[in-house]
Amino acid sequence: MNLLNGKQKKFLKASAHHLKPIFQVGKEGISDKWVEQLKFALEKRELLKVNVLQASDFEANDVEAYLVENTDIEVVQVIGHVLVLYKKSSKIENREISLQLQSL
Repeated sequence: MNLLNGKQKKFLKASAHHLKPIFQVGKEGISDKWVEQLKFALEKRELLKVNVLQASDFEANDVEAYLVENTDIEVVQVIGHVLVLYKKSSKIENREISLQLQSL
């Protein structure tokens, strides 16, 4: 379910450029607990990067497919082993990026 238009994706990519990945997918793969932590972080930040480690049994495209199919998280971009993820915060005080998106 892709709700972002081209301008919005371009804005999110530019906004995420300076971010460092704060989540990793390793040998353990993706668990329900990992997804819950990811959602919690997105609730605070709205935009973040995830790094898929080379030692992982998963590829970045596998993680993207899982998130698209099983969550309401938007995968903005996949470059190599890094995914850029976006989810609008349910708390108004955390909606800095989503408010900027609305104006595009």
